[in-house]
Amino acid sequence: MEPAGAVLTEHAVAVRDGKIEAVLPASDARQRFAGYEPVDLSEHVLIPGLINAHTHAAMTLMRGLADDLPLMRWLEEHVWPAEKRHVSAQFVRDGTLLACAEMLRGGITCFNDMYFFPEAALEAALEAGIRSSHGIIVIEFPSAYAGDAADYLRKGLELRDRYRDESLASFCLAPHAPYTVSDASFRQIATLAAELDLPVHVHVHETEHEVQGSLAEHGVRPLERLRRLNLVAPNLIAVHAVHLTLEEIALLARHGCSVAHCPSSNLKLASGFAPIAKLTGAGVNIALGTDGAASNNRLDMFEEMRLAALLAKAVAADAQAMPAHQALRAATLGGAQALGLGERIGSISAGKAADLTALALRGPELAPCYDAVSHLVYAAGREHVTHVWVAGELQVSEGKLRNPVFTRLDTKLHLWQNALGGLAGP
Repeated sequence: MEPAGAVLTEHAVAVRDGKIEAVLPASDARQRFAGYEPVDLSEHVLIPGLINAHTHAAMTLMRGLADDLPLMRWLEEHVWPAEKRHVSAQFVRDGTLLACAEMLRGGITCFNDMYFFPEAALEAALEAGIRSSHGIIVIEFPSAYAGDAADYLRKGLELRDRYRDESLASFCLAPHAPYTVSDASFRQIATLAAELDLPVHVHVHETEHEVQGSLAEHGVRPLERLRRLNLVAPNLIAVHAVHLTLEEIALLARHGCSVAHCPSSNLKLASGFAPIAKLTGAGVNIALGTDGAASNNRLDMFEEMRLAALLAKAVAADAQAMPAHQALRAATLGGAQALGLGERIGSISAGKAADLTALALRGPELAPCYDAVSHLVYAAGREHVTHVWVAGELQVSEGKLRNPVFTRLDTKLHLWQNALGGLAGP
C-alpha cells in the first residue's frame, strides 16, 4: 500500500521481534537474512493484514437471528430484546472469540469494536492474538453494563487506563449515534478526544429516518449538529455516512475526517448507497467495515472490498470509480489511518508491525492471473487465505487456526443458540 499502487514480485519480507525489518528482493533476502527461518509462499500474494474498521464483534451470537426485516422492526422486536435479556460479560467474551476466529481465518488482523462490556471483548481479542481497537461506548439509556452516559464514560476510560500499554490494543471514544447521545455528552466527548488524542467512532447519517429525526428535534442535520459540538475533526470516524449532501462531503474532506463504509450492512438493512466516489473524489479517507454479524451476516472483508468497488461504480455511473487498488487501500491503510494507527499498521513497510495475510493464487477460479490486486478484490475470497500473522505471530497456517483457545468454543455456542432461539424468526 506504500507507495500507492505498488506490486512487488519475487520479493521477501524480513520479520524480527514482531516488526517488519526489511522488504527486499527474495534473492537478496536469502543472503542478508540467511539465519532467519524461511517461509516459502511461492504461489501466494502477501498483503497487509485486513482492518475491519467497524463492527460489533459479540453480535456474532445473533447471526441470522432475524433477517429480512425493516430496520426498526428488526431492532425493536428482536435485537434490543435479545440484548436486554442476554448481553453480559460472558456473552460478549464468547461472541467476540467467535468473531475473532472468523476474522483471523478471513485475513483480518485488526478490528474496531463498539459494544457493551468492552473489557470482555478486549480480553477475548488478546487471548485470540488479534489486534483490536475498543470503543469507549457512550449512550444515554441504561444497560446491564452501565447506568447512564457518565457511567459508560467512566468505565471505558478506566479500561483504557488499565490497558494503555498493551501493544495489541487501542481505544476510540464511541458515542453510539446522534439520536442516542445528548449534546452534553457530545461536548464532553469532544473535550476528551482533544485531551487524549483519541478517534471518535460514531454512527452518523445511516438512514434517512435518522436525518429527518434530527431536523425535527434539533433543527439541523446530524453532521451539522456534530460540527456545532466540535466533533467534526481529523479524528472523526463517520460510520455508514450514507445520506450526505455535497456540502457535507466537503465538510468531511475539509476537516480530514474518515468514513467507515459498510456496504453489506447498508444493503441488508436497506439503508441506502453511500456516495463513495464523491467522498474519495473530495479526498475523504475511506475505511471498510463489516458492521455486526447480525446485520451482515459475515465478517468478511473480501466481500466488503468487492461490494464497495462494485457499488461505487454503479452509484457513480462510472466504471473507474473505486478501482481495485483503492478498495484494497480502504481495507488496510485506510482503516489504519482512521484508527490513528497509520504509523504502526496498514502497509508492508519497514518498521511497522508484522500484521500480514497471505492468499494462495491457485485453483481454477483464480486462473489466469494478470493482476494480483484485481484478483484480490474481484475474484479471490477469504477461502483463499492460507497464513495470517499478527505482530509476527503466526495465527493461521494453511487455513487453520493455531490458537487452542478456539477449540473450546463449540459447546458454549450451542448453549447460546438455545438461549437466543426463542427470539429468532420474523
